[in-house]
Amino acid sequence: MKRAAFLAGLLVVLVGAPVAAVAESGPATMAPASVSKPFPTEFSLPDGWQPEGIAIGPGPAAYFGSRATGSIYRADLRTGQGEIITTGPGTPSLGLKIDKRGRLFVAGGTGGDARVIDSRTGAVLKSYQLATGTSFVNDVVLTRDAAYFTDSTNPVLYKLPLGRHGSLPAAAVSIPLTGDLVYTTGINANGIAGTPDHKALLVIQSSTGKLFRVDPKTGVATLVDLGTEILTNGDGLLLQGRTLHVVQNRLNTLTSLRLDRRATTGTVVRKLTDPRFDVPTTVAPYHDRLYLPNARFSTTPTPTTPYTVVAVKSH
Repeated sequence: MKRAAFLAGLLVVLVGAPVAAVAESGPATMAPASVSKPFPTEFSLPDGWQPEGIAIGPGPAAYFGSRATGSIYRADLRTGQGEIITTGPGTPSLGLKIDKRGRLFVAGGTGGDARVIDSRTGAVLKSYQLATGTSFVNDVVLTRDAAYFTDSTNPVLYKLPLGRHGSLPAAAVSIPLTGDLVYTTGINANGIAGTPDHKALLVIQSSTGKLFRVDPKTGVATLVDLGTEILTNGDGLLLQGRTLHVVQNRLNTLTSLRLDRRATTGTVVRKLTDPRFDVPTTVAPYHDRLYLPNARFSTTPTPTTPYTVVAVKSH
């Protein structure tokens, strides 16, 4: 009788004990999805959005800039649903990266600018006018101590040196690009990423399909030896370990390269195509997936043109 009473009491304690609530720090930090509801492998963006860049995190929150208006859209990867978190300036929002503080770094395209946005509130924390003449600020990468932006029109990198605790600088620094990277007609420096040894940058030149290793201090670019491989229409870059993913937009192809540690050489290990690709431009990871927005460059944009994001396996 005593053992039965003890077990009955224990059951009451376990069943009746309250469960501590888990507080969310904001909409950009999301809880894991239920295993009974797998994340969608394709979802829609607002009609007429004209996406190009993508950034993911913290948690399953994905951000997409609009080439049409510069507005930023946040989607929940668990459901594919989302909302506009900030209205743009009327000039493009292209390449995006997000840091651990939840700050979005946005390349401003023909606006010649960069913006830093609070991903939780949508507030613009800082704006930088990077160029005053014709320009196309295309993509951005974050390193330990800086943000670097490419300009597809002018042979220069723009650097935002980050201070203590990631503080934003008063102004940007221009770094002329020299060496093997010679600008031609068309889209030049486009996607940008770090190297596996964290000592340099990788830049793809869309007009030639060549990949370059760039010294961030001097701007001197050295051609990466890819053998006979030419990365035609190379756009967004993503480095994972020593694997570099290259989005070849109009070829509807995601090419993966195995790099040496210094990124002086590379070998193709995978070329992925997918019937859902419709001129994808950039790529961002979440768990074992890679997400790519379809920019649909070959489709004349209208306010009702549909746009989608597709997910593929990263390996």
